[in-house]
Amino acid sequence: MQRQSWQLIVLGAALALALAGPVRAQTGPGLTKMLVDSYDLLEAGKLAEAEKIYQQILKQDPGNPLALNNLGAIKAKEGKLPEALAFLSQALDRAQGYKIKVNRVCDMQGLCLAFRPLEAVYGDQDLAPLVQLNLNLVKARVAEAQQ
Repeated sequence: MQRQSWQLIVLGAALALALAGPVRAQTGPGLTKMLVDSYDLLEAGKLAEAEKIYQQILKQDPGNPLALNNLGAIKAKEGKLPEALAFLSQALDRAQGYKIKVNRVCDMQGLCLAFRPLEAVYGDQDLAPLVQLNLNLVKARVAEAQQ
């Protein structure tokens, strides 16, 4: 049952991505390339290398919600759920109105999603609902662990 729920959530996120209209992204080309490169490292299982790039992004763009979300996904994969919640909460605070075009989603053990933007600087998806989905998934896992 839990696996079916997870699949429905991912399907809902994919549909939301497909139905949005074009809007300018808030990330410049240099940061977008860093976000793409760090995601690719994350997907390849090189979490420490990806985390370093996300930290560099945050030095250039403090509060970048996509970097914060993906750091939360890394922490979730590492089993550091309180840290994951902290990053995701920060990301949600800054994600409203942040537009992105997601072209790949990495499932972090059914617990959290990391997002890879297109290399172009245009986006059509508001990041806030996607971060909220992650926050809900991690909170549910924390609640399960406490039982």
